[in-house]
Amino acid sequence: MPAKYDAATKAKAVRLVADHRDDYDSEWAAITAVSARLGMTAETLRKWIRQAQIDKGETDGVSSDAAKTIREQKRKIAELEQTIEILSAATSFFARANDPRHRQCVNSSPLTVTGSRSRPCAGH
Repeated sequence: MPAKYDAATKAKAVRLVADHRDDYDSEWAAITAVSARLGMTAETLRKWIRQAQIDKGETDGVSSDAAKTIREQKRKIAELEQTIEILSAATSFFARANDPRHRQCVNSSPLTVTGSRSRPCAGH
């Protein structure tokens, strides 16, 4: 069985339940019968029916279009947060690199055993 069903299959399944609801004792009975014929779980079909009701405005909830927009916005927010993190790290890196108090002399030699420089840097 496919993990994802196309929109036409979903619409057909939802329509079949709506059309044959009165032929069964309950909506759940109609859902289980239709889902068995079409090869999906009854719970999957029930969720499609509820989502279709939300999309039509018959029931409160988040519509498919709104959910898609929310997902896209969350993805963009995560991407922007990552960009901000990268830029913050780069800013602090370049700020330290250009800070005259933390600059090391190019021609200075390493520290001696006593902890002092063998030659002082010019201008220090």
